[in-house]
Amino acid sequence: MKNIGHLINGSIVEQGGLKQDVFNPSLGKVEKQVLMAQKHTVELAIQAATEAFPAWRNTPTVKRARIMFEFRNLLERNRDQICRLIGEEHGKIAHDAAGELQRGIENVEYACFAPELLKGEHSKNVAQDIDSWSEFQPLGVVAGITPFNFPAMVPLWMYPLALVCGNCFVLKPSERDPGSALFIAELMHQAGLPNGVLNVVNGGKEAVETLLSDGRIEAVSFVGSTPIAEHIYSTATSRGKRCQALGGAKNHAIVMPDADIDNAVNQLLGAAFGSSGERCMALSVAVAIGDQVGDALMRRMKSAMDGLRVGPFYDSENNFGPVISPEHKARIIGYIDSAEEQGADIIVDGRHPKIEGHEDGFFIGGTLIDRVTPEMDSYKEEIFGPVLQIMRVDSMEDAMHLIDAHEYGNGTCIFTRDGEAARYFTDRINVGMVGVNIPLPVPVSYHSFGGWKRSLFGDLHAYGPDAVRFYTRRKTITQRWPSAGVREGVVYSFPS
Repeated sequence: MKNIGHLINGSIVEQGGLKQDVFNPSLGKVEKQVLMAQKHTVELAIQAATEAFPAWRNTPTVKRARIMFEFRNLLERNRDQICRLIGEEHGKIAHDAAGELQRGIENVEYACFAPELLKGEHSKNVAQDIDSWSEFQPLGVVAGITPFNFPAMVPLWMYPLALVCGNCFVLKPSERDPGSALFIAELMHQAGLPNGVLNVVNGGKEAVETLLSDGRIEAVSFVGSTPIAEHIYSTATSRGKRCQALGGAKNHAIVMPDADIDNAVNQLLGAAFGSSGERCMALSVAVAIGDQVGDALMRRMKSAMDGLRVGPFYDSENNFGPVISPEHKARIIGYIDSAEEQGADIIVDGRHPKIEGHEDGFFIGGTLIDRVTPEMDSYKEEIFGPVLQIMRVDSMEDAMHLIDAHEYGNGTCIFTRDGEAARYFTDRINVGMVGVNIPLPVPVSYHSFGGWKRSLFGDLHAYGPDAVRFYTRRKTITQRWPSAGVREGVVYSFPS
């Protein structure tokens, strides 16, 4: 059975106290094992990054950018192998894995603009013969802790920009599907990255706590569930580290009476069930304005879901694949059970699909639940599975109040033909990412990604312009070169 190790100082290192099974979720079978880093292994990675930092920070920015250009080309050339690794370990269908990788590549392309992004600011003659300018300097050694649901894309949100800004990086990917992250990091070295600048350690709580406690780590970026995000943020900041920690979500779509229902149904299908709903931007709640809209939405969703195909990752005819683990499958089924017990109507039941030849796979079919209310556990919690819930309210104001009252504020959207309603919604809703007739309003790479409320802990969002600020600190220099022979007297008043 293959072991998955760590990448430290440019070499694969196979050391760790314990091994953890890595499943193929489509088969429900263990195919690999990952070595779980102990404190000593993580410290080796931090030490390698610390030693590499002085030379890397002084590497010309354009040279860093050229390495990113080559890295981008290697990602393109190895696209099929990366998508296969994602499918084997996560279960994501090939077309979905390709979309994930493409979004990651776009962040690498943004990082290629480092010479422009890091130019700084300059003002001449702010006073007589005095010039002032700002520079964006790297922090030092920074860390990223990434989730299972986007094993390729989320690491590519983090370290390409961190590296071109002059930092060194220690990545701790999810131990559930670590293969693609490790392979991609090896491609980074093939692109010409010096040893020690990027290191990958696989592990669990011990690895995370080592990163949070080590004084050599200047900043931590995290994506995962809200309880862990809150712990990461409070622990890191209490130890003087900069931190951005992205948490969970409960994303709502308002369906207005004037909406194109057929278009809304098509959009909801992909947004709710794509990637088995294991996305922090998945649309898990459709809020119908009025019972007439709710009834029409329920009927058309039920009919459209007859054509949904759930199955193994290697068949691109499937719409989505398995969930990540048997424990997560049981958790999702528990939320569906609770909705039924608390009075909701199960319109389409995907709790026990039959996938011929894959009876042991971790599959859940698309599930549609109607008549959901705010008191239900399935509404209050993030299900993170292929489950769409329909709620009914009387007005857009009621829907907005429902969304604003929820503890999460990651993403939302409105389906409407009314420009005034759309403008009012986008301006007033207390959510970080908003779509109009777009159910997954994930920002492009040259904007930044992040929610509000308990979906994000920290002041700066992920990737894009905010990431440049997160991975750098501003230094302002003011200088004067007095003319030869000119000597000024002492000035005791504050300079102005």
